[in-house]
Amino acid sequence: MNGGVIGAYSPYDSFLHRMDPRAKIAALIALMVAVFLGYANYSMSFLCAGLCFVFFALLLSVSHTSFLRLLSSMKSLWFMAIVLLLVYCLIPRSVGTVAFLIGEYPIYWESILDALRILVRLFLMIELTMLLTATTKPLDLTFGLEWYMTPLRYVGFPSHEVAMVISLALRFIPTILEDVERIMRAQESRGVDFRHGSLRNRIRAYISLIIPLFVSSFLRSNELSDAMTVRAYDPQGKRTRYRVLTFRFADAAELLFCLLFMGGAIAISVTGFDLFALFGMAVL
Repeated sequence: MNGGVIGAYSPYDSFLHRMDPRAKIAALIALMVAVFLGYANYSMSFLCAGLCFVFFALLLSVSHTSFLRLLSSMKSLWFMAIVLLLVYCLIPRSVGTVAFLIGEYPIYWESILDALRILVRLFLMIELTMLLTATTKPLDLTFGLEWYMTPLRYVGFPSHEVAMVISLALRFIPTILEDVERIMRAQESRGVDFRHGSLRNRIRAYISLIIPLFVSSFLRSNELSDAMTVRAYDPQGKRTRYRVLTFRFADAAELLFCLLFMGGAIAISVTGFDLFALFGMAVL
């Protein structure tokens, strides 16, 4: 499995791979809080997003996860970007700075910047998710999620089953992507054109992709169910682990760093700190 695909584990020996999955999940949540906070203005929002991007890119490099493959996996975001731009631009605003006019209808800079800010946050969120899945084995990720949901067992919540479902969903993302590529190549060899032609013809082409993809996914689900059954998998049974995870000092230090990163972002957000305004005052 290529570690550059979202959901695929990349077997390398880095400090991120050695980090306890429970600490990684907590660090992921802390970093996502920093990503989704609101800041004083658009300039500070994009500046903080840029700092997060540089930090996450360094982590990707350390974990041997290909950044180019991350960019290639973002192709589906282009359609979302167009939809967001249209939605935000078509929503009427009472105040704002007009960027340009379409006929007599004004398009505001604030609408464009709001759409771009959401897209940047989505990109950073996917980047973080790739970091987690590329450096954590599916079974370790299941254990970490189950460990956090252990207190819910006392109220009858099926924590193990939910953790297993989430882990399997993450595990099958790269498999489904591989199936999409395989089916597209098979359909193209039969004369189906996914990239050219009218919109109606392209929709028909993608329908010919979706149906076999669903069939393949259901077949894989049945095979997985049969495999778990013949191995006597019992979600209610008491389970043991071959490798027991231990929380090390390095895990605590790495988690503390992420919590401090989140704390700094919260402080900037709450205080309304504006570096650009401060720089302007210093110049004056």
